[in-house]
Amino acid sequence: MSTTARLGLPFLQAAQAQKHVTVNDALVRIDATSQMVLTSVDQATPPALANDGECFGVPNGAVNDWSGHAGEIAIRSNGGWVFVTPQRGWRARIADRETDAVFDGADWRIGVLALSENDAATRHEILEIEHVLAAGATDQVSAALPGGAVVLGVTGRVTSAITGTLAGWRIGVAGSDNRYGSGLGLAQGTWLRGLTSSPQAYYADTDILLSGEGGDFATGTIRLAIHLWRLDLPG
Repeated sequence: MSTTARLGLPFLQAAQAQKHVTVNDALVRIDATSQMVLTSVDQATPPALANDGECFGVPNGAVNDWSGHAGEIAIRSNGGWVFVTPQRGWRARIADRETDAVFDGADWRIGVLALSENDAATRHEILEIEHVLAAGATDQVSAALPGGAVVLGVTGRVTSAITGTLAGWRIGVAGSDNRYGSGLGLAQGTWLRGLTSSPQAYYADTDILLSGEGGDFATGTIRLAIHLWRLDLPG
């Protein structure tokens, strides 16, 4: 056995020359897999420029230097790539999605809280939307609430002051226009925390409805975050 079982760290051999090469290779792997951050798990082409220590989850169909390494972690080192095979249950931060993921033995699963023996999963996600208001009595954020998800609530912040003839505003959905808040302010920095009294399932993509109170919207920008669960089927 020439490498360790979990991280594939190379063992020093008896009377080995240039031991520093083996030790440095092991340090590269430890550095990459401790508190692991993957720049992306979707990028199939190795970047022409990457920093030493930068890591990628290699997807199916990867090409060039990553060809034949699908499912592995590619670590940039000294102008080339070092590869590590992750094990089921490893966790990593996925930088280009700003979320965490769990490796299920084949793929990186975003937002997994629990993973069953046969790959059923409970996932938690936060979807952020920067919405520029349209003028009028109401406005819609199209398909903001995804189908097949259980929404725990909606939070948000006014990032550019809301103008118009309105005195305040509310947020919800058609048929329940204040589900996630009412009497909300107009100034930049105003926030909302709309908790669904019972977790609310949406079976189809659903618009968020924004309604002016006492007047109409003119301009403004609102940042919304949809806090939700998804249930993945077993294999």
